Amino acid sequence: MKKTVLVFGAISGLIISIFMGTSMAVMGCSAGDPAKQTTGMIIGFTAMAVSFSFVFVGIKNYRDKQNAGVLTFGKAFQIGFLISLIASTLYVLTWAVEFHFFMPDFMDHYSALQAKEVTASGLTGDELTKALQKIQDDNHSYKTNPFFFTVYTYMEILPVGIIITLLSSLILKRKTAVAN
Repeated sequence: MKKTVLVFGAISGLIISIFMGTSMAVMGCSAGDPAKQTTGMIIGFTAMAVSFSFVFVGIKNYRDKQNAGVLTFGKAFQIGFLISLIASTLYVLTWAVEFHFFMPDFMDHYSALQAKEVTASGLTGDELTKALQKIQDDNHSYKTNPFFFTVYTYMEILPVGIIITLLSSLILKRKTAVAN
């Protein structure tokens, strides 16, 4: 199981990391442009889904080649979750390098866009002030607190991996081996 998790986690993580690194380099900091940001999000989640297809492949590989065609939901979920965790970790590490060394102003652009959206939302008075302060506080925490940065970045990708893991585990579980 360990080899399956490591191999498929590394493949998935390398795909999403290369894709994210390349697309951010090509698109630049799209946080200041809502249209580019939407396009970037669509491309990003599509890349995550493609990358996490290796969760399915890894679980199926383990079931068919290492476990005689039998696999419980729990074991499938464990394998898929670990593959997703490895891929997500590579994504977080790639973004940490990209953000800190190549795009340190990303959060400033992103926060400015959020503030613009909140201001246009119709909030007034204390509600508007609190919302704008939260954006500013989150921006500061993201840039200065490694724990906040790491958790926030994992929350971008890991839930997608968990959803793919759940679906793959449901599809690939098998109580008895299929006769050839």
